[in-house]
Amino acid sequence: MIPGMMCDARLWAPQVAAFSAGRSVVLADISTAETMEDLAAGILRDAPERFALAGLSMGGIVAMEVLLQAPHRVERLALLDTNHRAELDEVKSNRLPQIAAVKAGRLAEVMREEMKPRYLGYGARRADILALCMDMALDLGPEVFLRQSAALMARPDQTLVLRQTRVPTLVLCGSGDVLCPVSRHQEMAAMIQNATLEVIEGAGHLPPLERPNLTNAAMERWLEET
Repeated sequence: MIPGMMCDARLWAPQVAAFSAGRSVVLADISTAETMEDLAAGILRDAPERFALAGLSMGGIVAMEVLLQAPHRVERLALLDTNHRAELDEVKSNRLPQIAAVKAGRLAEVMREEMKPRYLGYGARRADILALCMDMALDLGPEVFLRQSAALMARPDQTLVLRQTRVPTLVLCGSGDVLCPVSRHQEMAAMIQNATLEVIEGAGHLPPLERPNLTNAAMERWLEET
């Protein structure tokens, strides 16, 4: 399981609780390198020879790079609230003031004012989940923010990877995700020969935390698919 930008294993806590009793669950670290290629290579060094692979947001982008580097090792793929396209110049430009602010010591401000407000739908646990997102970001710190921003800005388009994917694939997103909208996931699912699209109602960008029961049910179906 690969977390999103400025998230750690806590993003997947409901899924670890649901699946670890019967399965070996590996929680990936994407805090240590500043290219998608190096992040994926690091995951492959630590992963079993064959494995199911799930990634959310930036984690989904890394997952696609893992699939590119070692398709024979991935038994099934889950892409959650993510984006297969290269980063647009407009989005790159929008990152530059954030990067400058973080370099100036204002990580908490960037997370609070520019990133967290776009993460979630309006569920009952919104405040608690936003607080967790802030804790994860501050624990990871500014250097991780800078490395991950660099990796996202330079990421390649993975359209060809998805078109060549044949393993059972879950494409899942929150119905209210404004960062990676439903239309992007429809596009990805249409490219993949053996894909199932699941849209989680009442969730934004983080369905594993916002609607864990629905997310777990979708992932259970994916893990059992033949």
